[in-house]
Amino acid sequence: MTPRSLTRRNFLKASAAFAAPTIIAASAIGKDGKTAASERITIGLIGTGKMCSGYHMGTLLGFDDVQIVAIAECDGTRREIAKKRIEDKYGSKTDYKGCDAYNEFGKIITRDDIDAVLIAAPDHWHAIPVIEACKAGKDVYCEKPLTLTIGEAKRCIDAVRKHKRVLQTGSQQRSSVFGPFRQAAEFIRSGRIGRIKTVTVGVGGPSKFCDLPGEELEPGLDWDLWLGPAPERPYNSALSARGGISQPWGQWRQYREYSGGGHTDIGAHHYDIAQWALGMDESGPVEIIPPEDPSTGTGVMYIYANGIEMTHGGPSGVVFTGTEGTLRVDRGHLSSTPEDAIKEPLGKDEVHLYNSPGHHRDWLNCIRTRTRPVADVEIGARSATVCHLGNLAYWHGRKLKWDPKNWMFEGDDEANTWLDYERRDPWQLPAV
Repeated sequence: MTPRSLTRRNFLKASAAFAAPTIIAASAIGKDGKTAASERITIGLIGTGKMCSGYHMGTLLGFDDVQIVAIAECDGTRREIAKKRIEDKYGSKTDYKGCDAYNEFGKIITRDDIDAVLIAAPDHWHAIPVIEACKAGKDVYCEKPLTLTIGEAKRCIDAVRKHKRVLQTGSQQRSSVFGPFRQAAEFIRSGRIGRIKTVTVGVGGPSKFCDLPGEELEPGLDWDLWLGPAPERPYNSALSARGGISQPWGQWRQYREYSGGGHTDIGAHHYDIAQWALGMDESGPVEIIPPEDPSTGTGVMYIYANGIEMTHGGPSGVVFTGTEGTLRVDRGHLSSTPEDAIKEPLGKDEVHLYNSPGHHRDWLNCIRTRTRPVADVEIGARSATVCHLGNLAYWHGRKLKWDPKNWMFEGDDEANTWLDYERRDPWQLPAV
């Protein structure tokens, strides 16, 4: 079955490699000025937990030029809540036929009437649907951190590039969500505090192996599917909180089998801003040095080829220290010493980065124009890899030399075995 090609629509040029923006034809617009039903981007949601129900779903339901047509969720309670919410929103449309709801994501991937997927499952369930969606000709929005491992990160890049897909990583801070992050990156790149010498990133620590006791399985949850490629273990409610938009956050982020802890959770946001400001979107550090006591979960140092040192620890957010001052950016915060460093607006000859119209809107626009979004797959993969490198240094307690060009550790056979992990059958990482 060949996935539907958006090239059949008047204003989409999906067969072109990322070209100049496409002008939307008048025929794509309905008589009332809204997007005609035949021209809407159709979306399938994979994972309808707290992040999806509390953020993504509501945003997408507010756009007239898209329609959520199916969801995949292994928790029956969440699945029914999401289905009802979507159908209540679209129910008044004369052409509406309802939202299909599935237990597993494969039924969305293989549908030829779905253009794009949004993945908001736990981290260990990111890479497999990303790759399969690309192979099926679908564009992707995937929550951060993009992957659970470094090996997955590289393969996601390969899949997106080979199949010429648009992938937006859920690093919403690049779209000025929560704070002035783009402005901070522009000030840094424009040399407002001189040449950068050091950076600190204040986020949580690494994850640990899961040690939760087993509990009686609650009805309505496909626990084996929730685990997927992760090792088999008994159910515990802390890992998969039940319910809809008011549910608590699942605690799976604390455990290595499913995530990298606070270091990859908020770290995927703030290390991403550091990478952006340092101009390292296509690269990364070359040496990672753990603290004397790795068990503290703070203090790992990254060294870049240009000599910049970045340390895990310090105030929340990101602090840049240059030869002429400091700059700190966090959610809702931007300050500098001296204060004048950020007072004057950027001049026309200073660095101006892409100003995203909003993270979801940027993704949707790029689906139409076939251009790369503000948090393209390589950006997401590189930022996640910084987090993973730090976690590997914490977990193994030794110095690592990283080759960001070739995606491997230099002369370190043992460390190269840590790039990925052994998955549980039948959920192996797909070939590209």
